[in-house]
Amino acid sequence: MNAPVFQAKDYKSELKPIWCPGCGDFGVLQGLYRALSSIGRPPHEVAFISGIGCSSRIPGYTTAYGFNTVHGRSLPIAQGVKLANPELLVVVAGGDGDGFSIGGGHVPHAVRRNMDLTYLVMDNQVYGLTKGQLSPTSPRGLETVTSPFGSLEEPINPLLYMLAYGAGFVAQATPADMPGMTALIEEAIRYPGFAFVNIQSPCVTFGEDDQQLKAHKAKQKSLASLGHDPSNQLAALDLARSYGTELYTGVFYRNPSPPPTYESLVKLRQTEQAKKARPRNQILDAYLQK
Repeated sequence: MNAPVFQAKDYKSELKPIWCPGCGDFGVLQGLYRALSSIGRPPHEVAFISGIGCSSRIPGYTTAYGFNTVHGRSLPIAQGVKLANPELLVVVAGGDGDGFSIGGGHVPHAVRRNMDLTYLVMDNQVYGLTKGQLSPTSPRGLETVTSPFGSLEEPINPLLYMLAYGAGFVAQATPADMPGMTALIEEAIRYPGFAFVNIQSPCVTFGEDDQQLKAHKAKQKSLASLGHDPSNQLAALDLARSYGTELYTGVFYRNPSPPPTYESLVKLRQTEQAKKARPRNQILDAYLQK
């Protein structure tokens, strides 16, 4: 009997997205549908976990399992889901504010545990849902409702963060390049361990002109075309320093020898403990002989 073939539309729910027209998240959602259809897992074997924000609406727009958690808590919830059902394909979706502000403390621990999760951050350098405040990745000097005279803060660098924490798969994409972004999402999902994709997803309402899709198309540079070797972690760190000035797309780093995942180690320990445990009837016999 032939296995069922899934198309992008099979992962699309009847709920209509309510993002602003032209929002980059529309492209990310389409890329997700296409990546999942290529992977071929049925919707009931996929779970989307998100926090709070525009991009965190994604679970509702799919036919997979979904959990829209509280602000910044998507990663710990996703880890619990993966431990409870290791066979699920778990994708975490969120924004730069959700992931690197209130949720920033969870990131290094999710990375070091190395669960088989795919973390997609839609990075638009601003808080879009709550009307345009500064986010952790907003550039210095940006004028917003919370920084009318320009931000005094240096932005964080998500790519450097993830590489420094030890993530085994770190990539960057933009919906201005749909085929490239879709391929990166698929590659991240297939990576056996924690995988991170920073997606430069423009906010058309509060974002800067140089951060829109048209600008992305003009300035993006493919890492593959530059001859970058994704197994070279030092080269990846050097390239990642250009976040905010250059738009490099592709895989910055892919660990050529992925370590075991946390859930696989848990399963191994459970097996070992089961072997050591005495059968129940032997425990009862020992008690009765006292």
